[in-house]
Formats: sequence, structure tokens, C-alpha cells
Amino acid sequence: MKLWIKKRKNNKTLAQFTVELPQKDASDVPDWNEPIGEACHALNLARPIIMNKHVSELLSFGHTVFRADDFIERIDFDRLEAELF
Repeated sequence: MKLWIKKRKNNKTLAQFTVELPQKDASDVPDWNEPIGEACHALNLARPIIMNKHVSELLSFGHTVFRADDFIERIDFDRLEAELF
């Protein structure tokens, strides 16, 4: 399974990174902070606050979005999208 992180502004992808996850199923990932943090580090971004809403969306839909309110620091993009495939 892979986690695809996309930094987007005005519906355009500014940067992206893919993290390989050893788990076969999203429900088997013990902590989403690690793969999302790895992608943010690779993209030189602040790490968002991962709430139950984000984890629930990843488990149910394989996709979630982090907006400016999910970051402690100011961001220069509209959203950070995380998608499983």
C-alpha cells in the first residue's frame, strides 16, 4: 500500500511525495503520524495535526484533506491531500 501526499494551491499540484507502507490494509497502520510526517519532511512542510476525522476518512474513503486550520504554522498553499493506493 502507498500513501500519496499532494501539496495543492488553486487546484494545481505544487509538490507530491509517495510513502511506501508495509501494511496491506489501512486499518493495520498503527500510527498515521509516521508516514504523513515522512512525506511532510520530504516536501519540507510543517506536519499537520492529524485528528480522528482524518484517520476516519483515510480508513473509509482512502482520502483526506488537511487545510490551513490543521497546521500550527502558516502555510503557503490551499490544502494537503493524502490518498491511499
